[in-house]
Amino acid sequence: MAKAVIFDYGVGNLLGLKCALEQVGFGVSIGVSGQDLAQADALVLPGVGSFTPAAKKLECVKEAIQNKVVEGVPLLGICLGLQLFFEESAEGFGEGLAFFKGKVVRLQGDLKIPHMGWNTLNLVKSCELFDGIDGGAYVYFVHSLYPVPIDGSVVCTKTTYGTTFTSAVVDKNVYGLQFHPEKSGNVGLQILQNFAKIVMR
Repeated sequence: MAKAVIFDYGVGNLLGLKCALEQVGFGVSIGVSGQDLAQADALVLPGVGSFTPAAKKLECVKEAIQNKVVEGVPLLGICLGLQLFFEESAEGFGEGLAFFKGKVVRLQGDLKIPHMGWNTLNLVKSCELFDGIDGGAYVYFVHSLYPVPIDGSVVCTKTTYGTTFTSAVVDKNVYGLQFHPEKSGNVGLQILQNFAKIVMR
């Protein structure tokens, strides 16, 4: 059984994500140190918290995460986890992991913010993470910010809420989702199942 380690930023309930990952076949633990991450077959940065305190928490494991990625270990970032893949965020101070060049900006416009609820995915690039997922599939969002990658080739899906924003990115073994697969019903479970297949192959 492949082992997935969820890194805990110190806030939020991680039980839903842990249960969803277990449902698709992972053995799951929650880690807070580089030693906790060392034996992982997959790493997951969850979608809870805010950028500045999360970036500060990541400082102690930043090198460990980067080393695991270089080794080829799949890394999945969800919501805030995705935003931490970028260099900086309009939400606050701190440096992200910089797997992707670009920044995280705030949603603008007259619509209710945070963007909370079900919305559709526009598939813009073929990606094994979305195998079996139809364009227009609904997933669940809770966010006020979104990433703006400099390199558009990493964008897998886009979503429209006032503006059209990047809702998923992939580059090699780094996978980021602005939505919450663990809250997205069968579609979310299919995406997590695809991630499990990537890890276990």
